[in-house]
Amino acid sequence: MHFIERPPRLYRWLFGSAIWRMPRLNHKCVYLTFDDGPIPGVTPWVLEILRTQGVKATFFMVGENVLRNPDLLEQVKRGGHAVGNHSLSHIQGMKTDRITFLDNVERGSEITGSLLFRPPHGLMKPGQIRGVKKHSRLVMYDVVTRDYSRRLSPDDVIRNVKRFVRDGSVIVFHDSLKAWPNLRVALPEAIRWLKQQGYEFGIIG
Repeated sequence: MHFIERPPRLYRWLFGSAIWRMPRLNHKCVYLTFDDGPIPGVTPWVLEILRTQGVKATFFMVGENVLRNPDLLEQVKRGGHAVGNHSLSHIQGMKTDRITFLDNVERGSEITGSLLFRPPHGLMKPGQIRGVKKHSRLVMYDVVTRDYSRRLSPDDVIRNVKRFVRDGSVIVFHDSLKAWPNLRVALPEAIRWLKQQGYEFGIIG
């Protein structure tokens, strides 16, 4: 079973009304998302790939990375992409008390200017989920490419997209240094393949 690449129904149920997959439209559509940036070198490269392919995406940004690279936040916005909050410091909910976690999320929201939130590692405690939902829209995912894994090759990452994508899928890539060896090969190929399958690309707002 592939519990990481496509989260099971029980796991989705625990997060209640979080967005895992977008509603179907009158055409096939997927939603590319990028976590953990913005990172010099990687995020600008992603933006250039998206520009040349005519694709929009949603970037879930770590607040501390935005503070270090505010120009990259503006580049993402100028490109017509959406911005989400990925916490201030990529905090791990399961290892953090409720107040500390929610404060970290709120500070990340202030820095990114976004009320969309995706938890680092996709993990939160029930009390944290309830607290986040009072002020933010919780956005999870339908397909995790695992581009960050050093055990996977670019071909493996592409195969994950091909195997698990479906209409409305929210797909996770990472504009991070850890993912870069796989991302630089897999992202352009994945976009080309998705287009060949008739998918269009949306943003989460």
